[in-house]
Amino acid sequence: MTEPGRIEIERSRTPIEPVRKERRLTVSVEEAFRLFTSGMGRWWPLATHSIAGDQATDVRFDERVGGQVVELTSGGEEYPWAEVLAWEPPHLVLLSWHPTVEVVAASTVEVRFESVPGGTVLRLEHRDWEAFGEGLGNELRAGYDPGWDVVLAPFEASAAR
Repeated sequence: MTEPGRIEIERSRTPIEPVRKERRLTVSVEEAFRLFTSGMGRWWPLATHSIAGDQATDVRFDERVGGQVVELTSGGEEYPWAEVLAWEPPHLVLLSWHPTVEVVAASTVEVRFESVPGGTVLRLEHRDWEAFGEGLGNELRAGYDPGWDVVLAPFEASAAR
């Protein structure tokens, strides 16, 4: 039985390829993890990648399992983007990702940080598009593939400072 006002989506039976991104950073694994999580509000491109657009002012990242990633606005609204499923500083954060006002389904964003000579490798995998059904799942995946490049560019720039 579907809750009143909630849209029911039939999960795709066809696998949808995850989006994968990798970035080499010249900061320590601890610094990279901290910047990606508690520092997200300093680098996330809210003007182009937010729910509230020009009203978006910050991002709060609750650093614990069960915590949330929340967009904050100048009007005092809060829009949850994700729930923290795994929190293993400084190597892993796993998120149930749904940055929309009306949540109909969620994908999964896994971000790993590995110490390498000269810095850190960030590996991001965005998966579980099947939860949105085949049509919407493929459409969202197609948008997030280049979208993560846009989002990670200011993260890289912040890490390079």
